[in-house]
Amino acid sequence: MTKPHIVYLALGSNLGDRAAHLHTALRELRAYTNIEATSFLYETPPAYVTDQPKFLNAVCRVTTQLSPTDLLAALEATMAAMGRVRSLRYGPRIIDLDILFYDRVQIDTPDLTLPHPRLPERDFVLEPLCDIAPNLTHPLIGLTMRDLLSALKAPPLPRVMPLGQHLWTWGAKTYVMGIVNVTPDSFSGDGLAVNQHPTEQIVANAVAQAQGFVADGADCIDVGGMSTRPGHALIPVEEEMARVIPVVRALAEAVDAPISVDTFRSEVAQAALAAGAHLINDVWGLRYDRGLARLAAEAGVPLVVMHNRAEPEEPAYRARVMSLPFGPPGAYDDIIGDIADELAQSMALAQGLGLPRWLLIADPGLGFGKTLEQQLELIDRLDGLREGGYPLLFGPSRKRFIGVVLGGLPPEERVEGTLATCVLAIDRGADIIRVHDVRGAVRAARM
Repeated sequence: MTKPHIVYLALGSNLGDRAAHLHTALRELRAYTNIEATSFLYETPPAYVTDQPKFLNAVCRVTTQLSPTDLLAALEATMAAMGRVRSLRYGPRIIDLDILFYDRVQIDTPDLTLPHPRLPERDFVLEPLCDIAPNLTHPLIGLTMRDLLSALKAPPLPRVMPLGQHLWTWGAKTYVMGIVNVTPDSFSGDGLAVNQHPTEQIVANAVAQAQGFVADGADCIDVGGMSTRPGHALIPVEEEMARVIPVVRALAEAVDAPISVDTFRSEVAQAALAAGAHLINDVWGLRYDRGLARLAAEAGVPLVVMHNRAEPEEPAYRARVMSLPFGPPGAYDDIIGDIADELAQSMALAQGLGLPRWLLIADPGLGFGKTLEQQLELIDRLDGLREGGYPLLFGPSRKRFIGVVLGGLPPEERVEGTLATCVLAIDRGADIIRVHDVRGAVRAARM
């Protein structure tokens, strides 16, 4: 077999469920290409014909054995199968798939021109292209993609993430995730469960708590059924599901906000998505179960990838989470550099399993395999983790290090310390804060 060709493709949609159309297009592309990298996702105003809805735009790098003309035919067939109808040029469309580069080939025919002739004037293509190939040189112009984007002198485009029917715009605000613990042993003292199986009253209490959070301004509800406090035990998957799924199902009907499931097991996540969840929050960052990335990719939902160097006490549990070569707890050469490198491993693994870059969120994992001093340094230097470009989730709520710093305070007295760390994190670039005390966090974030 000959060496595959490297191709850059632009994807766009401005009709219907735009994010779902892009996700479908990626799935269809895998029939005749190998997707190697995806950009972040951008919402952009229409170009050329301006009286139409905004677009979602992205770029991907693929390899293929198809010739340029055969690839064009395959793309046209994919768009037709998805319902694309050719009408007004530059008008609205369910899906748009364009070849930007095919190796360094230059073609000029009535049906196909390569490289794409309008590329240098399109920030909505150049910006996502710079996410994955900033140093790619245009074979005719001789400038890199970064140079071409800079020459446009255009303001940065909004990066976005779809969550169910919601579209979050990074940088527009700080999003607040409210914690609903359906556990009997939460470290924070707010666990709603008192036994293995939630009663109707416990589900009702969870709904009331979540509705209160939304009324106070929460943007997302995070539901967890197993405590991950230091020294926690690995409960049976059936028990975790029995706690979580009834609550997720009830919340899906009761609140108008995305629902996150806090789990590191794909069986639980899959059932939660079927019950109405919109996001997976994995405290092990794919170290425990890589199936979460495949599941998120199939469902087209975001995945929070948390950095975690903790070592469970149970031998089988500890052995399971050694799937990625992270360092030992507390042994960091450089807290920010090491976390960034290890998060990058998890992000690359997720993308290798089919999850597009625009559905990934990074969490530095406060309290998980980090000393008090390291956690304080992590907060102070949090902006160093922005270089990866991923939206950043920050979860300090009521954690032990806050109690220690404030003189040994119990969890229920760590609210002010939590808010202080949230404000510091927002100043350093956090996009999401995950908290138990929503009202104060929302007000602090707005301020």
